[in-house]
Order: sequence, then C-alpha cells, then structure tokens
Amino acid sequence: MITDLTEGNISKKLWAFSIPMLISVIFQQLYNIADSVIAGKFIGEDALAAVGASYPITMIFMAVAIGCNIGCSVVVSQLFGGRKNKEMKTAITTTFITVGVLSVVLTVVGLLLSNKLMRIINTPDNIFKDASIYINIYMGGLIFLFLYNICTGIFNALGDSKTPLYFLIGSSLGNIFLDWFFVVVFGMGIDGVAWATFICQGIAGILSLITLIRRLKTVKTEGKVILFSGSMFKKISLIAIPSIFQQSFISVGNIIIQSLINGYGSSIIAGYSAASKLMVFGTTSLSTVANGMSSFTAQNIGAGKTGRVSKGFKAGCIMGLIVALPFFVIYFFFGDMVLKLFLNSDSKLAFDTGKEFLKIIAPFFLAISIKFMGDAVLRGAGSMGWFMVTTFASLFIRIILAFVLSKSLDTTGIWLAWPVGWTLGMILSLIFYIKGVWKRKLE
Repeated sequence: MITDLTEGNISKKLWAFSIPMLISVIFQQLYNIADSVIAGKFIGEDALAAVGASYPITMIFMAVAIGCNIGCSVVVSQLFGGRKNKEMKTAITTTFITVGVLSVVLTVVGLLLSNKLMRIINTPDNIFKDASIYINIYMGGLIFLFLYNICTGIFNALGDSKTPLYFLIGSSLGNIFLDWFFVVVFGMGIDGVAWATFICQGIAGILSLITLIRRLKTVKTEGKVILFSGSMFKKISLIAIPSIFQQSFISVGNIIIQSLINGYGSSIIAGYSAASKLMVFGTTSLSTVANGMSSFTAQNIGAGKTGRVSKGFKAGCIMGLIVALPFFVIYFFFGDMVLKLFLNSDSKLAFDTGKEFLKIIAPFFLAISIKFMGDAVLRGAGSMGWFMVTTFASLFIRIILAFVLSKSLDTTGIWLAWPVGWTLGMILSLIFYIKGVWKRKLE
C-alpha cells in the first residue's frame, strides 16, 4: 500500500511506517545470525570464525547495495512527494538498469579478489578454506542482494514498508530452516550455510521485483515513460555515490579492524564474530528506523513542508531512543545469555571476548540512535556532504583509537574505540541539524 507521509499526525505516521521496517530488519538479522548460530553450534568454533572473518568483506558489497538503495529511495520519495509520477517511474527504471550492470561487474570482481582480500586481512590458515567457500557462494548471489535492496528502497519511498516485511519474513524463516536442513541433516558444513542464504535471498529478490512491477502499474502517468535518463542517473548518483562511499568506508574500516583482531587467533575472532553479529543487529535496527525518517524527510521536502521535517526529527529521536533501550539492557545485563546462542560452554576465551565487547558498547546504542536520526534528515534533504562528514569522522577516530589503544590494552582497547567514535558522530550530527545545514540546499 502506497502511503503519503506529507499529511497527518507526524508521530503516528512515523511509527506506522517504521514498525514494519523494524520488524523486517529483525527478521533479516535473524537469518544472518542463524548462519553464525548453525556454524558455531553444529560445525564448530572454527566455522563460526570463518563466517566472522568473511563478514567484513561481504559487507563491502552490501555497502554498494545499500548505497544504491538510499540514492534511489531519496529521489523516488522526493518525486512521489511532489506528485511527479512520470519522472518517478523513470528514476526507478534507470536505477534497475544501472544496478543490473553493476551487480554483474561486482560479482566478477568479488569472485576474482575475495581470496586475496582474506589474505590481506590475515585470515588464519585453519579457517581460510571455510571462509573462502562461504564468501565465493555469497558472491554468486550478489545480483539477488542488489535486486532485493533496490525493491525495498522503492517500496519504502512510496510509503509502503509492509510489503518488504512479508517477503523478508518468508526469506528469513526459509533461511533458518535451510541452514538447519543442509548442515544438520545433510552434513554439508559451511557451504550449506552459504547456499541457504543464496537460495532464500534469490527467491525474495525475484518475488519483490514481480510485486513492485504490478504495484507500479497502478500508478497512472501521462505519456511514455523514459526507461533510462542520463539526467535522472546523475540525480540519483549524487545521492547514491556518497552513500556508497560512506557505507564502503565503514566496511573498509571494519576490514582494517578485523585484520587487527585476526592477529589474536581464531578464539578471539569467534568471540568477536558472535558479539559483532549482535551489535550489527542493534545498529541495523536503529539505522532502519532512521531510514523511515529519511523517507519522511524526502517526501516532505518534495512537498515543500520543511516544518514537518523539524517536528519529525524530534519524534524520530524519541522513537530511536525507545528502540535502542532494549538493546542496551539485553547486551549490558544479559550479554552472556545471548552469546550462548553462538558459542558452546567450552569456548571460554571466545565467550569472555564477546561478553566484554557487548558490555563496553551497549550503553552507547542510545548515542548512536540520535546520530542516525540526524543523519537521516541530512540524507533525506540531499545534504550528502555533511552526512559523510559525520560518518567519516566517527569511522576515522574509531580506526585510529583501535590501533593506538590495542598497544597497551590489547583487545579491550579495540572495543573502547567504538563508543568514542559513535559519540563523536552523534555530536557532529546534532550540530549540523541544529545549524540547519540541511535547509541550505533547499534555500
């Protein structure tokens, strides 16, 4: 169902729009976590470490997909808010053509370079083979990853956050079942985990595309829609490319930190892998709620209603804090309990590593929830330069501190880098929002 976010009660609209997106990301993270749970519990600690070691590399390609999602979503939201349906459809078809070519190129590049990247980040020999198998199967499914992400971005831009939810629930439950079936019943090992993700992601992507095409046919336009527009490609790229750089630099930063962690051995890698999956669960949930704020901002800017954006930011911050609070409580007070999902009781070093990491970062979920909301307004307004500043400053300080503090505090120093980086990003994002830099482009 297509929803207009430029009218009605702001808080109710944001909650109604964001809750399905939040549920979607919960299911998405469940099947990401299922890979690690099945690997750790039924294959072994080394298999969990292999999934964890390959994760930062797969996130580079995920970063490109998310960046394309953001670029398309912002432009489509603004055109939809401005009732420019013909241009909106051109933006959508231009995106699909571009992403189709891009995903094929990245698949080839990924298959050629993935093993070299794992060597660069010092992946231990005892987990290298499993990590290689997992990542190469993942690369084969990149086109489905891109397809699903673009469809989801367009649905959200049209104010429909429920349709992606239905596909994601089916995909997540299917992935969890196939993980178990391939590994426990067939005894396939790490390749079973990877093939489960490949199959379910492919089905979700294809069904999303079919549904989106049917939905767009109900949106009436006059005259023939241009399938590919150079000017529209440029407009989308002005949002997408900074978003891709932003997401990619985060992934590269995670690879740099992963290379540092890999030097401590497979038990530390396994503990960090389990805890980082839980961290990503929290941060992705918060960034997804912020994506709702971004769509809200873009639609209202397209309609010329900047006053609603300011009120929406306040409502969004409250919403973000409410979503962040359970992650803080669970990870800080009950971190040992959730880590048992991934690790067996005999993995003491891995277990202690994950528990310490969660304890350190948990209180700062409240800070990053505010950062994400400020970033959402900047992104929805198309102020990508300021948006990138908040992210890069946070990332750079985190990388620098991880290397500096690890010299004296070992892995504890690495974990401490996260809270400092998140807090700096929050402060910058608030400053930019309060100064109104997101309004300058409009003026």
